[in-house]
Amino acid sequence: MSSWFNPRSPVCAVLFLASAISAGAVYAQEKNPQKYPGIGRTATVPEVKAWDIDVRPDFKGLPKGSGSVRQGEVLWEAQCASCHGSFGESSEIFTPIAGGTVAADRTAGRVASLLPGANQPQRTTLMKVPTLSTLWDYINRAMPWNAPKTLSTDEVYAVTAFILNLGNIVPADFSLSDTTIREVQQTLPNRNGMTTAHAMWPGTGLPGTNARPDVQGSSCQRDCKQEPALQSALPDYARNAHGQLSEQSRLLGATRGADTSQPAALKFMQKTTPTLANIAQAAPEKVAKPTFGQAGATAAVMPLLQKNACVACHGMDSKLVGPSFKAIAQKYKTRADAVNYLSEKIKGGGQGVWGNIPMPAQALNNAEAAQLAQWLVNF
Repeated sequence: MSSWFNPRSPVCAVLFLASAISAGAVYAQEKNPQKYPGIGRTATVPEVKAWDIDVRPDFKGLPKGSGSVRQGEVLWEAQCASCHGSFGESSEIFTPIAGGTVAADRTAGRVASLLPGANQPQRTTLMKVPTLSTLWDYINRAMPWNAPKTLSTDEVYAVTAFILNLGNIVPADFSLSDTTIREVQQTLPNRNGMTTAHAMWPGTGLPGTNARPDVQGSSCQRDCKQEPALQSALPDYARNAHGQLSEQSRLLGATRGADTSQPAALKFMQKTTPTLANIAQAAPEKVAKPTFGQAGATAAVMPLLQKNACVACHGMDSKLVGPSFKAIAQKYKTRADAVNYLSEKIKGGGQGVWGNIPMPAQALNNAEAAQLAQWLVNF
């Protein structure tokens, strides 16, 4: 079975259960709204339309539109290549998207290098994905990483077409659309790679095997052990690392996010400097020692770092996709024109100084770029 979809996964089970519960609740409310007075209401047409964006394997839900390989190449270089590479080869952070398939796979509909006994060191997206709707739907929902759902329908078609071209599935002059996508589905290298012959799917399971799920359990009826108390805490020094949490929490249920507004975080950071003990306790695998000097200045630029997704690729004291802010500061601390140099690098992007992963150009004005550069110099 392709590893693109694993019905034994706890994530898949949770998603399936949640969708079943949600569907049942909506059905009950629609059929008998008086049975549960004061609970819920019928969703409006615009509300349903805003949520109903999924695309099924039979392409139901696919919007009309089109995009060419050439258009996709331009979008890819501007918004995708910084993480996934110009040719879908990706990097040490992200796995490759294209590669690992041959013409015989497209004919058979099953990638030979995924079969038992094959010596395939790296699995790519186009090796695993059995339905083109999955690829289109994921790009539409989640990409680009720093601004999901900002691509137009035609742009999603174009980017998908470019990925298919990287895998030699469509030619360079091809245009993918809601009318041609079914034709392309019939040429996907692993279109026959997903199976339902297992115990987690209705049916008899694999021949000669027990069709029951591999996880068995029963509910405790008496003398049951007490449920463990699960608690979590947000380290104070990381309080505002991801913005205002109270504004990001759903209104359903009793849980509310902490008030991590900037004034509160700034007030703490001016009073307290994080110690090695509390930082290492939260992330011992990434933090070696505390180097958060000028905490007030860091709090002042944090909204700018978050707005432009800088913290998605750079850690304060540890390498993520790109180098840590500390490493950048150390590298340029003796350079006389460090502020001007870093301002231009932030605005213009670049590649090669810290490795092969390029940093895209950032949409900051001169004052914002200079503010970040000055903060780095004084880090």
